[in-house]
Amino acid sequence: MPDKPSNTVPQFYGQEHEDFRATARAFLEREVKPFHDQWEKDGQVDREVWRKAGAAGLLCFDVEEEYGGGGVDDFRYNVVLTEEIVRAGASGLGFGVHTDVIVPYISSLANDEQKQRWLPGLVSGDLISAIAMTEPGAGSDLQGIRTSAVDKGDHYVLNGSKTFISNGILSDLVIVVCRTDPEAGHQGISLLVVERGMEGFERGRNLDKIGLKAQDTAELSFSDVVVPKENLLGEEGQGFIYLMQNLPQERLIIAAQAAAACQYIVDITLDYAKTREAFGKPIGKFQNTRFKIAEMATEARVTQTFVDDCLRKHLDGKLDTTDASMAKWWATETQNKLVNQGVQLHGGYGYMMEYPIARAYLDSRISTIYGGTTEIQKEIIGRSLGL
Repeated sequence: MPDKPSNTVPQFYGQEHEDFRATARAFLEREVKPFHDQWEKDGQVDREVWRKAGAAGLLCFDVEEEYGGGGVDDFRYNVVLTEEIVRAGASGLGFGVHTDVIVPYISSLANDEQKQRWLPGLVSGDLISAIAMTEPGAGSDLQGIRTSAVDKGDHYVLNGSKTFISNGILSDLVIVVCRTDPEAGHQGISLLVVERGMEGFERGRNLDKIGLKAQDTAELSFSDVVVPKENLLGEEGQGFIYLMQNLPQERLIIAAQAAAACQYIVDITLDYAKTREAFGKPIGKFQNTRFKIAEMATEARVTQTFVDDCLRKHLDGKLDTTDASMAKWWATETQNKLVNQGVQLHGGYGYMMEYPIARAYLDSRISTIYGGTTEIQKEIIGRSLGL
């Protein structure tokens, strides 16, 4: 495959970004790819790879230097790392949800004491993070959550359960979305940081998914967990607002991941079409195959162009919820469309797990669901149009 995604606009990334790309690629080749098959069998990655990633500067690089980070506030680095992880087929790594989704809550909302307590470990990989929003009875409807935290003066007593939590088994810090005022609707939602070892905090099954096999995804339960007031993130009752503020970036990185997956799918399908022979010639020489891959390459390029435009807006502080929702649903639905076509063009081999297109097929399916389903994205867009 090419050294970098062929649809990347060269002038959009500087030499410093490409140097970072080379660092990330070398790390993945050395510390991830040789072990990923075993991690898929284990259902989680080796915890040590987190520490190695931290030592290599691949975690939370936007965190301020005083807390151990690189102080690099440029989301292009996040996207570059995401592209390289996709290119390596390293779907088990939870680095993205840690660096791009969860740690920004702590960077932006935590007080000085909390930052000193948590950020250095999050940067080094000694602490792994998760965010617990989804419940067995509440997914996209965050206002329907039932996990509760009762104020007891100097602490909260937390009760409830969460499911589909990425990094759920390995996590040391879990930002729990809970209800601190049952009568206040969305204004009664707060964010509490639950730490490994707190009494009453239990991890359930490492969920058996059809894809992302090496990515630990767990059920979590909280039974009379005493959470000190010092672990309240931000202000009480503002949790829903905080979640809404962070959603554009979360959906952008999912879109960027999907765009990178689109190109990865095109690349591996193109390689296969050039080498697989039928009726005495490579299947890429048949017009139908050429046309199908031409369509795939065009749709991947269109998707990348739109995602790059959204990234530019995000760098300028102008990415709104509507554009982020458009990028998320379009890129992930295109990813699923292209991987389905890629499997078809591989024929029977596309159904074999030894071929990367089969793994990509299984890993892709969740993309239109997590981070807000396609239907939720379209609802947001429709409302923005005055409908």
